[in-house]
Amino acid sequence: MKEKIKQKQTILGIDPGTRITGYGAIQNSQQGLHVLDYGCIRPPVKEELNNRFFIIYRDLLLLLEKFQPDVVAIETQFFQKNAQSALKLGMARGVILIAAKNHDIPIVEYAPTRVKKAICHGRASKYQVQSMVKRLLGLSALPEPEDAADALALAICCANDSTI
Repeated sequence: MKEKIKQKQTILGIDPGTRITGYGAIQNSQQGLHVLDYGCIRPPVKEELNNRFFIIYRDLLLLLEKFQPDVVAIETQFFQKNAQSALKLGMARGVILIAAKNHDIPIVEYAPTRVKKAICHGRASKYQVQSMVKRLLGLSALPEPEDAADALALAICCANDSTI
């Protein structure tokens, strides 16, 4: 069931990962899109996996409190050949979904190809996505790292989604 989102909205895009979880917060209004912040959650690689999931959860709660988004846009899990990688990514997504639901924030999910098509084309490279995000948001430099650019692309996709 899709939940209605306000006209002026704050969107938090999340690109989940166990090593790097990208985030991008934007505000969408009649004046256009405005970047609030972007970056990455980077749990120490040497931490046990359960601790990394907790760090992602804890840091995401801080972002939710800071930006108080009207909606969280998250990338859907895509098919992976490695079952262990797919399982870990699914668990990271679960942590993010629980954090957003804990704050009663609507969640929308987008496939990577849909996000790319929303700002470039379906087979766009990471650099092309970064370049278009920079252009669409009026940034002075490419958003780094790529995970943060992907999260901003998710937020842009959500802002332009007429179905929500």
